[in-house]
Amino acid sequence: MYNQKNILETIEMIDKQHLDVRTITMGISLLDCCRSDPKAACQKIYDKIARLAQDLVRTGEDIEAEFGIPIVNKRISVTPIALVAGASDTEDYVPFAQALDKARAATGVDFIGGFSALVQKGMTAADRRLLQSIPEALASTELVCSSVNVGSTRAGINMDAVALMGLIVKKAAALTADQGGLGCAKLVVFCNAVEDNPFMAGAFHGVGEGDCTINVGVSGPGVVHHALQRVKGAPFDVVAETIKKTAFQITRMGQLVAQEASARLGVPFGIVDLSLAPTPAVGDSVARILEEMGLEACGTHGTTAALALLNDAVKKGGVMASGHVGGLSGAFIPVSEDEGMIAAARRGTLTIDKLEAMTCVCSVGLDMIAVPGDTSAETISAIIADEAAVGMVNSKTTAVRIIPVPGAKVGDTMEMGGLLGSAPVMPVHPESAADFIRRCGRIPAPLQSLKN
Repeated sequence: MYNQKNILETIEMIDKQHLDVRTITMGISLLDCCRSDPKAACQKIYDKIARLAQDLVRTGEDIEAEFGIPIVNKRISVTPIALVAGASDTEDYVPFAQALDKARAATGVDFIGGFSALVQKGMTAADRRLLQSIPEALASTELVCSSVNVGSTRAGINMDAVALMGLIVKKAAALTADQGGLGCAKLVVFCNAVEDNPFMAGAFHGVGEGDCTINVGVSGPGVVHHALQRVKGAPFDVVAETIKKTAFQITRMGQLVAQEASARLGVPFGIVDLSLAPTPAVGDSVARILEEMGLEACGTHGTTAALALLNDAVKKGGVMASGHVGGLSGAFIPVSEDEGMIAAARRGTLTIDKLEAMTCVCSVGLDMIAVPGDTSAETISAIIADEAAVGMVNSKTTAVRIIPVPGAKVGDTMEMGGLLGSAPVMPVHPESAADFIRRCGRIPAPLQSLKN
């Protein structure tokens, strides 16, 4: 139960420390929308989303007003569209993305995710059609997000899909060149994707989920940073305990919002994702938390250890606050969306290689990274393969959201605005990985996959 001290502390977190609920995400199954006629399928998709989510935004705004808790985004995730569109007699899946965008506009939500395919072990004809449709789908819609799962600990890594994704990322950048390649900011390539992630751009509604659920993603890097300022110079045991207690309070707030939204919408409560999701605002940075532990700059030696402590303590505190913790849950390190990460990248302390090491111990992976526009498709595929290998071997979710900014070179900045922030263009290794990527086939699952 909350006491008066807890309530006052939470009010201060909201007022002064950037605490918010980052998203209420409604997950919707579209499996019953499969039709052989693609126009009929798209209409069923629109009708179901518009019906189930018609009150989502209003409900979120009501909860925000009544409880004084900022709710930044209201979002929708749907069944991977490759599974739905596969029943339709069509080669072109772009209309399915446009149906999603139309439903998104009708409901007023901020993003809709699920133009997705799960190809960790192989690709069906439907999967391949969806992958080939991604660039045009992202260019012809406003707020539709796409994801592709190319590997898992149980299946290994589908290198055919990895090779194809490098080409798809490049094409998505080219088709949105007038926006600096912004289409790529709506595309995530996963290993070990989870079915209940409420965060974009990687959210989709897994086939193991119910017909409709409410998932909530909380945030709060600023709150953790502020808490650590009170224990300067203390041993790491004290640091970990401080983060755990703070994560508990953050998650309790998310649990409250999730339960309220569930009850008011008449939709089952799914999970609370307790990830620390930063923003470009000063005081809301994961990088600054790591620096508060004693690092001169994020990316220097010791950064991976500091991040490991943070991620573990966040999870331990969060799981005590809710019986339904899920999603990704941990610390996000998106470069363009974190003021401290942006500063470290510009300084040259934070590199793609260091970020890859950091992803071994935190949530997700190489996120919102801008690279030169002339970066080859094979290099992008190799970066995806490296990150997928980290996830596969360590039995964790990893991902790549990379933007080859057309016409940009190292040192330039891509301005995206809002929560997407600004991305300093980071260098990649000039040596080629083309022959490696051309091998294709499948990297076998590691020994730890044999758990039965």
